[in-house]
Amino acid sequence: MDGEELAARAPLFSQVHFQIVQSARLNFSDAQALCKALVDNGAQDHSCQSPTGKIALDEVSHIISATSDFPEYDAATDALKSVVKPEWVTASVAKGRLANPRSYSPDPRLYFSGLVLCCADIPEGDKDAIMGGVLATGGLYSSSVTKMVTHIVALTMDHEKCQMVLKKDLKCKIVLPHWFDDCLRIGKRLDEDPYLLPNPEILLKHPHDPIVETKKVDMQGATSPQPTELPRIERSDRPDTRQVEIFTGKKILLSNDLKIGSHLRGTIEDLIGQGGGSVTGSVHKADVLICHYRESPEFRQASRARKDVGNLTWLYYLITHNTWTSPMRRLLHYPVSKYGLPGFDKFRISLSNYNGEARVYLENLAIAAGGAFTKTMKEDNTHLITAHQYSEKCDAAKEWNINMVNHLWLEDSYAKWQIQTLSNPRYTYFPPRTNLSGIVGQTQIDRHAMERHFYPPSSVEESEGGDTRRLSSRSLHQRNEQDSGQPGSSQKPPSSSDLMPYRTHSEINTPRASKPHKAHGPLRTPAASRIVVDGKENETPSTTSSRGAKDRAAAKLHDQAADIALYEKERKRVGGVIFGGRRKTSDDAISNDSRKRSSSKDDEMVTDEDARIAKRPKKSRQAPVMRLLLTGYKGWANSGKKEAEDKSRLRDMGVLVTQEPTQCTHLASPSILRTKKFVCALAHAPVVISTDYVDDCLAKDERLEPDDYLLNDPAGEERLGFVLSEAMSRAKNHRGRLLRGMTIYCTEPVKGGFDTYKAIIEANGGTCLLYKARASSATASRPTGPGGDPEGMADDETDYIYLISGPSPAEIPLWSRFRSMVHAAGKHPRVVETDWLLNSALRQQVHWNEGYQLTEERVNNGS
Repeated sequence: MDGEELAARAPLFSQVHFQIVQSARLNFSDAQALCKALVDNGAQDHSCQSPTGKIALDEVSHIISATSDFPEYDAATDALKSVVKPEWVTASVAKGRLANPRSYSPDPRLYFSGLVLCCADIPEGDKDAIMGGVLATGGLYSSSVTKMVTHIVALTMDHEKCQMVLKKDLKCKIVLPHWFDDCLRIGKRLDEDPYLLPNPEILLKHPHDPIVETKKVDMQGATSPQPTELPRIERSDRPDTRQVEIFTGKKILLSNDLKIGSHLRGTIEDLIGQGGGSVTGSVHKADVLICHYRESPEFRQASRARKDVGNLTWLYYLITHNTWTSPMRRLLHYPVSKYGLPGFDKFRISLSNYNGEARVYLENLAIAAGGAFTKTMKEDNTHLITAHQYSEKCDAAKEWNINMVNHLWLEDSYAKWQIQTLSNPRYTYFPPRTNLSGIVGQTQIDRHAMERHFYPPSSVEESEGGDTRRLSSRSLHQRNEQDSGQPGSSQKPPSSSDLMPYRTHSEINTPRASKPHKAHGPLRTPAASRIVVDGKENETPSTTSSRGAKDRAAAKLHDQAADIALYEKERKRVGGVIFGGRRKTSDDAISNDSRKRSSSKDDEMVTDEDARIAKRPKKSRQAPVMRLLLTGYKGWANSGKKEAEDKSRLRDMGVLVTQEPTQCTHLASPSILRTKKFVCALAHAPVVISTDYVDDCLAKDERLEPDDYLLNDPAGEERLGFVLSEAMSRAKNHRGRLLRGMTIYCTEPVKGGFDTYKAIIEANGGTCLLYKARASSATASRPTGPGGDPEGMADDETDYIYLISGPSPAEIPLWSRFRSMVHAAGKHPRVVETDWLLNSALRQQVHWNEGYQLTEERVNNGS
């Protein structure tokens, strides 16, 4: 009998040495059933070999856990042990072979873990992209519909796979491909309900309709870094007497920076004792450190030793639930920084569309990061964090040009301890008909980021006994300040330069006001610092009479105030401070030319008046009544000064001249133009008026009625083949969504520039991609309105994909490659002139005729 036959007859789990981790999602009875299934198929259980509940990583090959939230998870992944969900066992038994552990990993970063996806009527290029994305994020792909399939991606219910699901009543969800795209863009698994066929909300309901809140993550006990009440122990459902308490065998150190009274400390020590643990006073003997700030010496020592470090809220959570959770699992279970995230103190943050515990959590997170939180939003706010784009605050943020982001920006900035760029679409994208409050609290602390910024191994070397052998001078200076200073003392908080021991210079990406720091030389005992905190040099040490000296100095300065004011006045005079203040009485001064003296007096008077005008506070202007966008206006040609003066006068009348087409309420033009401003603004249905309105307002020095100056250009309408009033009516119905859902490609050398056409397409709700003939898959285009019908497009137009190009020699070779790409996706390509886009945007109706199409034959014929 050969080895292959022996292997074939071996039990399924003969090579599996496992241990099961119990949690709230995997209770005792379910764990016992899993254990029996594994053992019956040849696996070896190592749970009994660890009476304390710890996992023997050198003995096991597989760890069965419903979550990654257990103490040995990081060590297990570092040791390349397979950590799998309980579903891995049932899937392996069903298949008759060991399933891929990655597809059943509890790692939260693999948010498609446990998902088995199948595609129906999806183009091959999109199908390959979906398959790759699912596999990369922990899911599985199946080419056929089986009982294991959890999701089917389809465009309609007409496909045979969808009909099979209905006929056999399979428990799987049929979703639009938009769901998969939105999950990848956000980096989280979103709720499928708005994308479910046959009646998907994203196509049937209007975006402004109320959005139902999805099921929220339980944030209880993790909404604030400071607990508000004492915990109570919850007992497990495990029936035997060998119940493993949460702190069994662990020694806990309560740091002094917690600032808790002796009575409360005694109560906490009793609760720790009830959980099977004990309290120690040494960080070197402790297994767990409880502290509030990351800047303490105990935090650095415990973190470098890979011990569990959390705050008091985390400790209360463990005691309350009697279940282990990592302090890095929830952002506010980890100690906070005393000085906040560098640069975050400049931000004023407000919230919208978050309620309950999610709102409290985000409020406290913004404060813990060092920002200022405001319940009401004003023009001085810098950021609005919202779960979707529809609320009064969101409308105001767009009007006031306030950054509008989702909560992932705040969470990632705090977790990575670096302000995330707003150019990342992950933070500014809001999936349609989706409330992002359902994924609040899923971000974890980045352990590597904490190590880089707060306890890098190179900043201090410690002996096994805990004595510091060598320290850099700045590290020692900071340690002395931390050991002696209190938060409520009069000492100034350290600047960004003082915090440098926690991070290297090359790792600092946030701009700072301080100068770059010079690299330290070899570590040695530092010399006494000559830098004084308040910036004075050679200062005599303060004595008990220092306060009296300060008072006397202040009184002397007060007496000299008149002389100082006179000096400043004389210094501003032409010629500076001359004649030692004897300008009126000195013989030398009188002997000067009287004309010069008179001129000097006149100059002095003008200077003083100008100074009074400059110091006079500006009058507050009323909010603008109309926001005017000008295009084709010749009144300010080559006259920047006149333009600035006229704009200021118009602003005083209540007319704000803006450069943003998306923000204007009125568009002024001498005629119908095909400029970028005119075409982009038309998508938002402003009132279109003549530029004569501006001239008349300035001439009469008052704001006139704009309805009396509506643009009338019959010649332009005849030339371009449309009626402006009809186009405006369609624009009001579309509300910037004429091209919604369409992906239009554009070449780089096209006349007018790629950015121009990108702005026009995006102003109408579409997506513009630069086409360079690289390998990619074409995206189907089907713009849909609130009722599910295409907006401004005939049914036979929805299968076409457009490339905007010109007839230049650099662009012609791209056409054949574009056609091949589109044909491979099962669609019809159209290479078009720029006139197609401009005329469609002006008409506010997707318009087609064969004259727009570009072909090689047409270019060769010169037509």
